[in-house]
Amino acid sequence: TSMALARALTFDGVNKDRIEELKRAISEGERPEGLPASEIVVLHDADAEKSLVLLFFDNEEDYRQGDEILSGMNPDDTPGTRTSVTRYDVAMRQTM
Repeated sequence: TSMALARALTFDGVNKDRIEELKRAISEGERPEGLPASEIVVLHDADAEKSLVLLFFDNEEDYRQGDEILSGMNPDDTPGTRTSVTRYDVAMRQTM
């Protein structure tokens, strides 16, 4: 079986308004066209105006496709200034 993968993106300069916009867009089902992510988690530190976005992909192929789409995104469509992108294997995932 193939292991799920996660793409972790960190952003600076993310204010509350940007997070609200992002939440609204996601809840209305807006997503970059063709993005095969299975789940998104957005963490926000309002005081530091930093954000961590986790995108989960079911397999290598989905991750690769997602990576292409996200790398090609207009910076205006991101929550702030992207400071890092890290790829992780999803070692464990469980709802408590």
